[in-house]
Amino acid sequence: MAVLMETPLQGATADRSATGPIIEIRNLSKTYYTQSGDVKALNNISLNIASGEFVTIVGPSGCGKSTLLRMLAGLEDCEEGVLALDGKQIKGSSHDVGVVFQAANLLPWFTVRQNVLLPTRVGKRGNDGHTDVDELLEMTGLADFGNKYPYELSGGMQQRAGICRALVRNPRILLMDEPFGALDALTRERMNLELQRIWRASNKTVILITHSISEAVFLGDRVIVMSSRPGTILQDLKVDIDRPRAFDTILNYPSYAELSREIRGLLNAEGGIE
Repeated sequence: MAVLMETPLQGATADRSATGPIIEIRNLSKTYYTQSGDVKALNNISLNIASGEFVTIVGPSGCGKSTLLRMLAGLEDCEEGVLALDGKQIKGSSHDVGVVFQAANLLPWFTVRQNVLLPTRVGKRGNDGHTDVDELLEMTGLADFGNKYPYELSGGMQQRAGICRALVRNPRILLMDEPFGALDALTRERMNLELQRIWRASNKTVILITHSISEAVFLGDRVIVMSSRPGTILQDLKVDIDRPRAFDTILNYPSYAELSREIRGLLNAEGGIE
């Protein structure tokens, strides 16, 4: 695994403090209306997220985690409650928000560099304000793979390329929906370490959905625990563990085991977690 330098990206700042929430969610509910009946996915969600925070979300399958993420990305309409970015209701996609899904979804006929640059080729802004591609590839350990094609990369490398693509417009917020779920355990640990480095270097606000309790606690400043459908927030737990974090030292923190047990207990009461 390449050693990644924690050098801030263009536009990044060292100060993660915020005067107010960058994301405000208040009394948010979501219902899908279908021919076979109404399905309530989310119920009365309220949550504030500060600029520069790393927030992880866990919950049982089908609890509305991905629905919430799609709404934050502007891919689902907000019909009940408040869902705001910088005090303005989220309506449609925004260049301030980058999204990473479980599958990297790289175009096989494009090189890594071309895939990363793809968001700059669409939309009204053209190439304005995007982060230097070489900088992103260097930061994610892909500097020597810019001219390779997706089939020439491992699963973890493809996901890193997907993260680069989400960051190329230099968004303020990075949304991640179970991005490492398909990886083997060792690669997943490495990706956790690399994501922590990327976050510390870029100063983004990150919201990550995961089914892994250990991943949620390892990466998060806060862990949001959701109930079974219709999803609501059971607990908003602060992770008081120093950074940077490493797997060989985090077990020395009593709070790591305590938080993991608390989260597991909450999820077991809701029917468990994958």
